[in-house]
Amino acid sequence: MTQATLSSAATSPVDQPSQMLGGLTQAQFMRRHWQKKPLLIRNAFPGFQPLLSRQQLFEMAADEAVESRLIVHKPKGWALKHGPFGSRAFPPLKQPRWSLLVQGVDLHLNAAHELLQRFRFVPDARLDDLMISWASDGGGVGPHFDSYDVFLLQASGQRLWRIGRQKDLSLEPGVPLKILSHFEPEEEHLLNPGDMLYLPPRWAHDGIAVGDHCMTYSAGFRVPQRGGLAGELLQRMAEEWDDATLYRDPDQPATATPAAMPVSLEAFAADGLQRLLADRASLACALGEVMTEPKPRVWFDEPLTEWSPSAVVLDRRTRMMYDDRHIFINGESFRAGGADARLMRTLADQRRLGLARVQRASEGASALLQDWFEAGWLHPQSEA
Repeated sequence: MTQATLSSAATSPVDQPSQMLGGLTQAQFMRRHWQKKPLLIRNAFPGFQPLLSRQQLFEMAADEAVESRLIVHKPKGWALKHGPFGSRAFPPLKQPRWSLLVQGVDLHLNAAHELLQRFRFVPDARLDDLMISWASDGGGVGPHFDSYDVFLLQASGQRLWRIGRQKDLSLEPGVPLKILSHFEPEEEHLLNPGDMLYLPPRWAHDGIAVGDHCMTYSAGFRVPQRGGLAGELLQRMAEEWDDATLYRDPDQPATATPAAMPVSLEAFAADGLQRLLADRASLACALGEVMTEPKPRVWFDEPLTEWSPSAVVLDRRTRMMYDDRHIFINGESFRAGGADARLMRTLADQRRLGLARVQRASEGASALLQDWFEAGWLHPQSEA
C-alpha cells in the first residue's frame, strides 16, 4: 500500500464503491451502519503491511510526547501502567496475555496520518486518532464498550473479536480497566491481516490475540460531551465578549435577611447568559476554535528555510476546518469570504494546495499562508 494509493483514495467520491468498506459506497456505509450496526470487512486492505515494526512501536512508547499504556492480565487480575516505558518495562515477548497500546500514532508518523485520512468520509470534527496495539498470545484489554465509533484493522497476526449488544453495562469492581462484569457475546470473528471490523458506540467487544505478532490498528472518533463542550464554549465566548453593563438596584429596600440572594441579581445573570448565547457569530467562532484546538503534548517545529510561494501541505498535527463565514486552524479563527474562502476551504478539505493556487492567492491569504508556514502548521509539499 503506497502513499499515493492512500492519498488518492482519501479524495474518492462518496458514491463510489470502496473495497475498504466491503464494496459499499461511503454514502451507503453512513446510511446503513454508522452509529447503527457493525460491519465485518474481509480483505478491506489487500496485502496490508504494518506501518512500523514491533520494535519501532516499543521505541515510540518510550517517548514522553507519546501516550501509551501497558496492560497485563495476570492470574490474580489486571494490571495497568502508563508510559513512557523503558525497554525493561515490558514483560518477555513469550509471556502470554499482555498488550501495549500506543495512542495518537498519526501525530508522530506520516504513514499513520495518511492511513487515518482514509476515514475522512466522516467529518474531521469527529475524526480522532489512530491507536496501535501489540499483544502477546491471549493478550487484550478485556470485554468492554466504547462511547465512540471505531474501525479495528488487523495489521499483523490474528485477533479473535467477540461482540454483542450488551444490556448489562455493570463493570468489574476494583479493576483499573472498565471491564464488563457479565459480557454476553453474540458473534465471533477471527480477523487476519487486512481484515477490518467496524463497531458503533456501546457495542460490547473483546479482542483476544491469537498467537504471536498480533498488531491491531484502531481508528477512533471524537465524541464531544454536551456539558463539557458547553463549558468550553462559554469560557471561550466570555473571554471575547464585550459587555461592560453594570448591575444596578435603585429600588432595593432595606433587608433583615442580608445573606439572601437578590432575585434581581439572578435575573441580571440570566439575562447576561442569554445575551451571550444569542451571539451566534461568537458561538460559531468558539466552536471552530475548540474543535481545532491541538491535542495535549502537540507542538510544531519551526521551519528550517525561508518562506517562498510553493505547493503546500498541512502538517499532520494541524487541525483545520471551516463554516460558512470562518476558517479555523489550530484553535484560531479567521473571517473569510469569496476567493479567499474557497482557497482556504480547499486547503482544509484536501490538506494541500498546488503551486498555481498558492501563486494566485490574494495578498491577505498569502500572508496567512506565510504565517502558518512560520508557525510550522504547513510545509512546502516537497518537504512533507
